[in-house]
Amino acid sequence: MADLKDLKDKIAVIGVGNTKYGNFPEIDDYGLAAHAFRNAVEDCGIDKNQVDGMLVCRIPYYARMGEILGLNPKWTLTLPGHGRMSGMGIIEAAAAIDAGLCHTVALMYANIGRSRRVNYGGDENPGTWDPWGFTSPGAAHAMAFRRHMEMYGTTTRQLAEVSVAIRHHASLNPDAVMRRPFSIDDHEAARFIAAPLRLLDYCLINDGAVCLIVTTKERAKDFKKPPVMISGFGARETYSPSSIANFDMDFWYPAISDAGQQAYEMAGITNKDVDALMCYDNFSPTVLFTLEGLGFCGRGESGPWVENGALKIGGKLPVNTDGGHLSNSYMQGWALNVEAVRQLRGECGARQIPNCEVVQYAQSTPCTRSIIYTRG
Repeated sequence: MADLKDLKDKIAVIGVGNTKYGNFPEIDDYGLAAHAFRNAVEDCGIDKNQVDGMLVCRIPYYARMGEILGLNPKWTLTLPGHGRMSGMGIIEAAAAIDAGLCHTVALMYANIGRSRRVNYGGDENPGTWDPWGFTSPGAAHAMAFRRHMEMYGTTTRQLAEVSVAIRHHASLNPDAVMRRPFSIDDHEAARFIAAPLRLLDYCLINDGAVCLIVTTKERAKDFKKPPVMISGFGARETYSPSSIANFDMDFWYPAISDAGQQAYEMAGITNKDVDALMCYDNFSPTVLFTLEGLGFCGRGESGPWVENGALKIGGKLPVNTDGGHLSNSYMQGWALNVEAVRQLRGECGARQIPNCEVVQYAQSTPCTRSIIYTRG
């Protein structure tokens, strides 16, 4: 079995692109993905005919996507529209390139959930969060955070620090969907959706698309933007009889701890070297759980740890500097990986982290993944 450390810095992200996020009923998911692909191609200056691998996520049919783009890849992969697919897909593409199945992969994700009024739960997705009768992931996360409150004394004002910091970053991003800053008191005054979670604890469903282009370190030198290296990654599945039972597994602590440690060891760093965290924030409590799992604070200590703006740029650990899922758009992790690349290139303007050299992506989900990106 190959040692993961052998893959350190062998694969690079050379191009990233995305569409605007919002309500676009006049365009379908293929059209959105094509726009994101075009933007990623222009970003790195590649001839699209050099792309010989294609990964699509939440896009109905890979062959139709290839036809629209005029691609005839040697390697393809289709992933379903579940949130944890971004980390999985990037790692799979890196492995495919290393195995020689292809040399340059375009990874595309598209979502038309807002204009088509797709609901995550309820009558459209009954039974997913059984056996307690929940019909939405938000209710399950609310139960998980309530448990955290009871076990560790975490408060909703501490939880508000997550949403407030991420909205602050969105206010610095001219392309974010929600840019108006709010305070902890504003958070506490917002209406409950599934107590103890409020409106400002929920992600934003929008139309939009994202594309990343990855290739080998050697080929990455031929393109116009500095490459961003995939220096480490880790993975851990969390299986249980039902989806909601995953929340009984100590807030994914074993999974994110294991995946994070794998990524750190592969990259040859520790969490002290991380300049920014791009954290899957479908709901704000997930950020607290991830911070604990990755060892930025002790178990049960994330509430006090995030106080006083710790997650803002200039704080202890900037998180989701584009506005994340909570204030930019719910692109199911894909846009967070694009933001990691842009931070390492120094392209983020008012939200740029000074001297940014290491960015970590992490998703605390039933399919937990973490990726370490570094400057090329």
